[in-house]
Amino acid sequence: MQRPAARALVWLAALLAVYLCAPFVASVPQLGHADWANVDWHATWSAVGVSVASASVASLVILLGGVPLGYLLARSNSRKTALLGFVVQLPLALPPLTSGVLLLFLLGPYSWVGQLTGGVLTDSFAGIVLAEVFVAAPFLIIAAKSAFGAVDPVLDDVAATLGHHAGSRFFRIMLPVAWPAIRAGLALAWLRAFGEFGATVMVAYHPYSLPVYTYVVFGGQGLPAMMPLLLPTLAIAILCAALSIYSLRQKNAAEQTENGDDALESSIGLTASRGESAHLRLEFHLQRRLGAFDLDIAWTPTTRRLAIIGPSGSGKSLALRLIAGLESNASSRVRLGATQLDTLPPEQRQIGYMPQDYGLFPHMSVARQLAFPVDADLASARYWLDHLGLAQLVDRLPHQLSFGQRQRVALARALTRHSELLLFDEPFAALDTPRRRRLQQSLRALQREIAAVTIIVTHDPDEAALLADEVMVVEQGRVLQAGFIDAVFEQPASMRVASLLGLHNVGEGAMSAPGQVAIAAGLVIGTNASGQDFAAGERVMWRVSAHAIAISADGALAGLIDSVELRRGERYIRVSIGAVCFDIASEDASLHEGMTCRVDVHASGVCVWRVNSSTQASPS
Repeated sequence: MQRPAARALVWLAALLAVYLCAPFVASVPQLGHADWANVDWHATWSAVGVSVASASVASLVILLGGVPLGYLLARSNSRKTALLGFVVQLPLALPPLTSGVLLLFLLGPYSWVGQLTGGVLTDSFAGIVLAEVFVAAPFLIIAAKSAFGAVDPVLDDVAATLGHHAGSRFFRIMLPVAWPAIRAGLALAWLRAFGEFGATVMVAYHPYSLPVYTYVVFGGQGLPAMMPLLLPTLAIAILCAALSIYSLRQKNAAEQTENGDDALESSIGLTASRGESAHLRLEFHLQRRLGAFDLDIAWTPTTRRLAIIGPSGSGKSLALRLIAGLESNASSRVRLGATQLDTLPPEQRQIGYMPQDYGLFPHMSVARQLAFPVDADLASARYWLDHLGLAQLVDRLPHQLSFGQRQRVALARALTRHSELLLFDEPFAALDTPRRRRLQQSLRALQREIAAVTIIVTHDPDEAALLADEVMVVEQGRVLQAGFIDAVFEQPASMRVASLLGLHNVGEGAMSAPGQVAIAAGLVIGTNASGQDFAAGERVMWRVSAHAIAISADGALAGLIDSVELRRGERYIRVSIGAVCFDIASEDASLHEGMTCRVDVHASGVCVWRVNSSTQASPS
């Protein structure tokens, strides 16, 4: 149930609505007083024909030039383009008569253009069209600029990675997505051209357009002769309004979404990859400077399930775009197997790129999405439609799909062209926890079926651990650590890496004796490193398993319970021992915040490693 609007707003809205409706109401009684007998219907319909024809020709000219101009204005941020955008909108601010005078300076019989054309551009049908183009074009240009500016640039990126060059992307993606708003601007431009009087009467008094003819008749016969001349204009306006309302209702009716299962079908098992190919190795050295931000990272992983993890603004999404070829930089190097990708444009890299919202084209059905890649394999498309449970959804548009269905369509679209590299830019970031877990498991199942290299960009350590065999941790455009998941999580190279991975019970200390590590002033615990070659006083990092810490009445260390937390249904106790905090897995409900306790730390669960660990990565 909608809440009522403020009373003052209702009154203001009502006053303006009454004023806008009143002239139409006032015209109704004039139907009986109109001078119908003396109407020159031949001249009237001739004027209507001239206005309809000239407005249509002018609108076609505006469409052909205005759409590219609007696209240019939307895509460019240069000062010259901004100045151009300002100038082409000036006719909206000019009085129509002023526009007519300006046109006479350019097109009049004494101008150089008029002399060159023999004066045929004034007092002619061509003059009417030129006047209408000048005053009506800004309506379409502004609409086109706004429409193209509102199109998600990710769609253009995804289309590029699916093999389409710039021209194809414009006509098949950008223009169709922007078309509804452009169409509205075109309708406004047509109506403005149809009703144009001021510039037209200055440039082309003859032949009579409907506005000029109405002015002439009014001057000769007065108000009683107006109603017959106004009827065509009113009829056209009512028709346009009706069509707009109908289109809006159709759109609203079509936007009813349907949700389905988010998980992949149970038919997906641990089968071998369809069309198994030789194992591909990815290696890259990416460099890009954007203002004060400088990215310089390198990685040569040995497996095909990879993850890049880091905080917001660390450069991980930029790295993915560089790999995809969506950010140009001559100094970056990307190789996949024997193919040097950095020498190829994105449309030739044979990759699948999936942004956060999966990059589905809003105007295409599922079937058209899968057929869109330049080298789409129809047999492969049918296979993945069935295998991913999409066969019943082929006629649906993206807004009629659930998040899980959209993900599967994006995956199928990439797989129809046998992509050798799949790039996922935080694909689950916008989802709630239950749905995110289901889709993560679905993607993990699919990774087992395909031979492509997959890179997941994420800020979620659990997601990286689930979907990757190797991980690279980045921050501020630099690699902090890279290696196999187990090695990186078990032995983070620094406290910052440990923090980004969400690890607990990790710290820096110094070896005090063989098998003994000082983790804080006056706090020494045993380790399982008695057989390792550590010198006394050597700086190390340490980690204590949550299950290696036990609270007991006769524990060797004194502690204080700082807090009790639930993490995914498991109960953890945070205990301070001296200046160090530990997280302990415990189901003992008698323990609560503020209690003192005794704690044992079992040396078998304490790992230590050198600060300058071999897991530390350095750009090559």
